[in-house]
Amino acid sequence: MENEKEVSLNSLKNNNVINVSWPERMVSSTAGALLISSGIRNILHHPVSSFFKTVIGGYLLYRGASGNCALYNAIGTKQMIERPEPIVATAKMVINRPKEEVYMFWRRLENLPIFMEHLSDVIEEDSVHSYWEAFLPGKIGKIHWNAQVIRDDFGEVISWQSIGSSQLENAGKVTFKAIDENQCELEVIIVYRAPAGDIGKTLAKWFNGGFQNMIQNDILRFKDYMEGRLISHEALEE
Repeated sequence: MENEKEVSLNSLKNNNVINVSWPERMVSSTAGALLISSGIRNILHHPVSSFFKTVIGGYLLYRGASGNCALYNAIGTKQMIERPEPIVATAKMVINRPKEEVYMFWRRLENLPIFMEHLSDVIEEDSVHSYWEAFLPGKIGKIHWNAQVIRDDFGEVISWQSIGSSQLENAGKVTFKAIDENQCELEVIIVYRAPAGDIGKTLAKWFNGGFQNMIQNDILRFKDYMEGRLISHEALEE
């Protein structure tokens, strides 16, 4: 059961190729919905043809939603749209604060922009779901996505992943390990993956530009904040 709840960081590395363009995906989804609707309406009068309509319609819906066509894979189509490789950043360090205190601060995801400078805002919609915004290069704009917490072991582990039609796929895991009553070892793994196409390539270039160093610096700021050496923006504004 624990493995089922664990964030699937490796899943962001799979399905690297989308071989159906967006216009074609929209047509495929529309045709699939129409076939399924027709099949359901006529199931009593034409059961055989209606069955095949719903099967084909289901496949077309999948093709449109996933962007992957088995036929294109089989014939080796030249129109494949490669998705950028996922960007993985890790950091580990000792925080001179009790483990539960460190966990509680991180568990309130709205605290993350205090020390993660690439994040503009995180809004917790409930105990599981949240809305994230990050700055584009040079802070000329923002990109956003929705996420959900998929594992929360009090004082031990927090993990999350993006959900729905997010502009950016994101997953993360934070592990807290007590060294003694006043020290905690923090280990962070964060994965970002941009969508396919030109926009995705642009985002990937941004995140590839020293992303590992950026996350490590963010965690250093977190250490400074928890140990009282960093003043938050909110405190400066008061």
